[in-house]
Amino acid sequence: MGDILANEADLLLMIKEYLKFSEFEDTVKIFEKECKSKGKPVPKTPRSPPVDSKILIIQKDLISSFDDGDMKVFFELWAENVPVDIRDSDPNVQKLEFYLHIHFVIYPLKNNVGRQDKADFDERISHFKHYLETRGAALSQTTEFLPFYALPFVPNPAVHPSFQELFQDSWAPDLRKKLEKFLTTILTSLSSPRLLSLYSLKQMQAQLAEAEKKASSYMRRHGKMQADYHNLIGVTAELVDSLEATVSGKMISPEYLQNVCTRLFSGQMGQSMVQSIDFTRPGTVSHNAHTHISVIRMPKDVPLLPSLDYDKLKNDLMTGSDRLKALLLQALRWRLTRTVQGEQRDTVLQAYISNDLLNCCKPKQKSVLQLIRSNNEIVRQYTARLINAFASVSEGRTYLSRFPSLLKLLVDCLQTEEKDSVARENVLGAMQKLSLRRVHQSALIRNGMIGWLVDELQDSDCLSDYTLEYAVALLMNLCLRTQGKKKCTENTKHVLKVLSDLLGHENHEVRPYVNGTLYSILSVPSVRQEARAMSMEEILRCYTKEENPELNRQIQFIIDELNSVEEPQDEHDSEDDEDDEDDDEDVMEADLDKEEVLQPRPKELSGENLLTTEYLGIMTNMVKGKQRWKGLSAQSSDEPLQRPVTPSSHRNTM
Repeated sequence: MGDILANEADLLLMIKEYLKFSEFEDTVKIFEKECKSKGKPVPKTPRSPPVDSKILIIQKDLISSFDDGDMKVFFELWAENVPVDIRDSDPNVQKLEFYLHIHFVIYPLKNNVGRQDKADFDERISHFKHYLETRGAALSQTTEFLPFYALPFVPNPAVHPSFQELFQDSWAPDLRKKLEKFLTTILTSLSSPRLLSLYSLKQMQAQLAEAEKKASSYMRRHGKMQADYHNLIGVTAELVDSLEATVSGKMISPEYLQNVCTRLFSGQMGQSMVQSIDFTRPGTVSHNAHTHISVIRMPKDVPLLPSLDYDKLKNDLMTGSDRLKALLLQALRWRLTRTVQGEQRDTVLQAYISNDLLNCCKPKQKSVLQLIRSNNEIVRQYTARLINAFASVSEGRTYLSRFPSLLKLLVDCLQTEEKDSVARENVLGAMQKLSLRRVHQSALIRNGMIGWLVDELQDSDCLSDYTLEYAVALLMNLCLRTQGKKKCTENTKHVLKVLSDLLGHENHEVRPYVNGTLYSILSVPSVRQEARAMSMEEILRCYTKEENPELNRQIQFIIDELNSVEEPQDEHDSEDDEDDEDDDEDVMEADLDKEEVLQPRPKELSGENLLTTEYLGIMTNMVKGKQRWKGLSAQSSDEPLQRPVTPSSHRNTM
């Protein structure tokens, strides 16, 4: 029973310690009075609290650096452990601090330091001057300290009568005693009460348990990655053996290929799903591998980004300075491009759309998209980059489609921007991605984009790889439509000449789009007739290469179409008569963040820091699940492309 009472008395004492530490003086009096009335008085003579080992270490380090004359270490510890409000308000502390600075200035002179440390002495003088001009300036009117303001300018302070006291043997030890007394008082008073320490310990234990839980999860992931790695090494070794066998003339059976692919993908897709796929069809294995890489989900422990104040954001995007607009456009884009693919990025996009970041859904209000017409070049460029980022994902394209004037804005910008500028590249990239949708294809055809693209591609050697690839891919998407084919017949010879030249371009990434365009427009009899007149078959055969059988088969399809005598069937070409069959490409390419011309100035907020410091909001993030797995394409890789695509799936992605 005695132990229980002793423990209870110790607990009451801990409560009293905490209340006094938190300066609840009135509460302490009431607490003591009530404890006494209940027959449980708080011990009047509290036992001396154990000195925190950390405090002892700090005190020891400060005294040690004082004795060694280590000015840098001392004042770092001093600033970290002595509260600034005490240093600023307590006259005794200010006085002590002043003399401490003097101690470190004259330390080399009192300890017979030779010329080899002149640089160190000069640094101490410089540090003391800075102190006198800043924190020490408050004592400049005090008679006691006034003479010491001349110390940095005296050639030999040791022999100067004003400073004789400083060089007496007793001066430094006396200062040391004052320092020890002050440290004992201030550090002990700042030590945490036992009750708070116990609470902190409980929190640390909870954090440790959470850390151990995460570590266990990471170990399981690591184990699975190791298993996948060993499986991949095994499959690779077998495939190398199979390649060597094919060199010797041995055939690989479809059953063997099915077995290898099952081992590769069963962990991600499920055994039954893998067995239902025909891996013997050309191009299926590589397509499935690329698709698997692009749909890896984000780990569950990647945090969601903070919500933003979208009303304030939109207001500043429309009314702020050009520099603020550019910084915001950059930061908002980085939220899309630099987040982890999966739930984190999806949540950012959903928040942008649900809060109508670009004002696409309010025709009576000025849209952020109209910044593409800004007089400021950087604002135009960063608006184009953000639009291109939105256009890189299917839901972003749906959102952009709500702004009816978007394509007109982009076409105007494309035709007025400087050739191959970053803004122009991003506008072209956004238009190409939007052309995955039939309604946009029709609008672009009506706006004369086919003629503009053909003229632009005539001088292909002057275009960047990005511009070239997206221009040819856009041309192909438009020429898949009946309206697009008819546009090509207005200047057939010119179109065929440009396409035939592109077949020999050093950038081989454009070949599939050139082949797809040729195959599409050759379905028109007048185009076939013009192609035969210019010996297109001979031109095509010149580009047939033995080392690329897939390209050879595509060219053969084009030649077969060229020599066809079939009349085209009547096609009803309306964007309203069928859904967009292939608008599921969600790829953020690395080019979206290339060549950043906007760099923050010193102490200027940018990126996520700008958003979370100035535009923090409440509950504006909307989490919405997305189905990312798509079925395999029905088109064989042997044939030229016959459906809208975008080059982003083949470029470096984020």
